[in-house]
Amino acid sequence: MKRNMIKKASVLALVLALGITALTGCGSNSGSTGSKVVIAGSTSVQPLSEELATAFMKDNSDITVEVQGGGSGQAAVALADGIADIGALSRDVKDEEKGTIVKEYVIAKDGVAVIANTDVTISNLSLAQIKDIFTGKITNWKEVGGKDEAITVVSREEGSGTRGAFTELTGVSVKDSAGNDVDSTTKSAIVQPSTGAALQAVSSTPGAIGYVSMEALDKSVKSLTVEGISVSKETVLDGSYAISRPFIYGVTSTVSKSAQAFIDFVMSDKGQALIEQNGFIPVQ
Repeated sequence: MKRNMIKKASVLALVLALGITALTGCGSNSGSTGSKVVIAGSTSVQPLSEELATAFMKDNSDITVEVQGGGSGQAAVALADGIADIGALSRDVKDEEKGTIVKEYVIAKDGVAVIANTDVTISNLSLAQIKDIFTGKITNWKEVGGKDEAITVVSREEGSGTRGAFTELTGVSVKDSAGNDVDSTTKSAIVQPSTGAALQAVSSTPGAIGYVSMEALDKSVKSLTVEGISVSKETVLDGSYAISRPFIYGVTSTVSKSAQAFIDFVMSDKGQALIEQNGFIPVQ
């Protein structure tokens, strides 16, 4: 009898301990205590978010900001699944995502640069030519006034905010009769999972063309003008450069105090100054 009572007491203690552990685990989530903020989504926004998070945590040591990638297409998914507090996008929020993303903060603007391998002799392309190249209609540089050399198209992966913005703004992607986005990027394109990978692929492949955030531009590739306009802070802000996009933080209807504090920091003078220091265009 005594042994059974001891056994029951031990089981009860174990159950209580597990219950306390479970509650403690839930309490570590950002939605419960606000001590942790998770940002997930665009890989273009990711490096900027990391810089902003580092600066924010220096002044808010009780809050941890964790930054994850996955692409703009994962922003709403991560929010809906409760994995993230903030969804990061490098394109406009789609209609089907607005049921999850109920509030948007445009934290910065960016130009999408059209880049080519340094052996390419062309320096300018029209939007129509860019569309024809990326849909596979034009396959040789001589068709746009360059030398006789095959064009290798380098694209980002599906779900990438950079790809979404680029294909929409150049006409490579259009909506069908049902309102769905139809991406007509050529099937022969070399698909890369990140900005850095796309830059590397274009720089190492003769005759290659691709696109990256203007912040990522370096001397390893050739930046082409679009309709005669170079990508720059000034041309993005005045609207003369055709391929530009917003950087957005999206949230659901429930935002933890810590997540809101981080967003407020990003939109502050200090946060916006840091955005400019990182090569992007502040909005405040």
